[in-house]
Amino acid sequence: MGQHVGYLQLLRENRNFRRLFLANEISFIGDWFTVIALFILAGQATDNSPLAIAGVMASRSFSLALVTPFSGMLADRYSRRGLMIVANVLSFLVLVAVLWWGLLESLPSVYALAVVIVAARAMHDPAEYAYLPNICNDDELLTANALLSGGWSVALGLGAAIGGFTISIYGIETALWFDTLTFLAAALILYSLPSGGPDISEREAGTPRVVLGEMVAGWKHILATPPIRRVVFAKGLWASGGGAQVFLLIIISMEVGFGDVAAGIGVLFMARGFGSGFGPIAGRPLMENMTLRPYLLGIAIAVCGALYIGVSMVAWGAAMLALVFFSHAASGLNWVLSTTLLQERTTDEWRGRVAGTDHFGITLMMGLSAASGGWILENELMGMRELIALTGLVQIILGLGWIVLISGEEKRMLEIQTPI
Repeated sequence: MGQHVGYLQLLRENRNFRRLFLANEISFIGDWFTVIALFILAGQATDNSPLAIAGVMASRSFSLALVTPFSGMLADRYSRRGLMIVANVLSFLVLVAVLWWGLLESLPSVYALAVVIVAARAMHDPAEYAYLPNICNDDELLTANALLSGGWSVALGLGAAIGGFTISIYGIETALWFDTLTFLAAALILYSLPSGGPDISEREAGTPRVVLGEMVAGWKHILATPPIRRVVFAKGLWASGGGAQVFLLIIISMEVGFGDVAAGIGVLFMARGFGSGFGPIAGRPLMENMTLRPYLLGIAIAVCGALYIGVSMVAWGAAMLALVFFSHAASGLNWVLSTTLLQERTTDEWRGRVAGTDHFGITLMMGLSAASGGWILENELMGMRELIALTGLVQIILGLGWIVLISGEEKRMLEIQTPI
């Protein structure tokens, strides 16, 4: 492995990555205006039903899980830049149509918007994941992934905070109109990038039979390649508790003293976002430590769980915000390391389909976890603090399971690659 480049060096020297990073920041900041609006609209339509609010997350996550295996295949057949542009343009058109015709008057319409917007995101994310190695070399990948994760997190923090306060002051429609502009701006910046993508000169035409065959071939490739198979569901292990945890932050926001619900969501999601960005950037020395790396994915998941157990025990205040921050710092580290390992271990031919499967794992588990948490609270099977602690315990068990069952194989592979 070569010498990883620095963050500022990458932004300064890699023009294409710099533009991709900027487009992401603009688009992601706007995304959180819409996400917070959807949570609030679902609460308003149902007298703040926990299950209805969890349904926004579940509908987003299940839609992603359904679409990403297909969109991952698209990223192995077509221009990855083109797919990212189309995703942003579609999001722009859908949101404009919804606002123009006033289609947010009921809970089903809220869920429908969540599904359509996230379907476009499902086209974007695997394409970007597969595109990154087309514009970054091996020595830039870890730094690039850490920066993109950090940028996503800063966008989450800023977008959630500004979006929450914008909704509080100016209303939901103003926030959604702002998001339409961010989609359009991101598409224009992405248009200036090189096409990227695999060599498709020998690919068959995209008939339904061929498309299904390529998706199945991708799954077979993952199952037959242990270094990929071991890592591809690492994010899903975190999401087993993380989906409910993100949903529970919204429920907590109804009780904390940070202003109205929109402002409360903004503050809590800001802590989550800034933590997710801090983790991989501050933790880069840990990810570069070859002695620690085989165990790090499991350690990060277990640390997330331990810190959320702490959240269940403290008052809703500064200590809670600090625990949320550091828990999501650990989840951000898990995200960046698993993404980088998959990109390093996957050839360009398969990268889109591996990305689709990776996203399928995390989004499916996010949806199941959020829906389960909402159902438990709705039926009063547990109190909120008990449920928070349970989500943390699940992550601790799965993180330790990774260390016991998987880390040995990772260590042996590393020893073969770097013999003494």
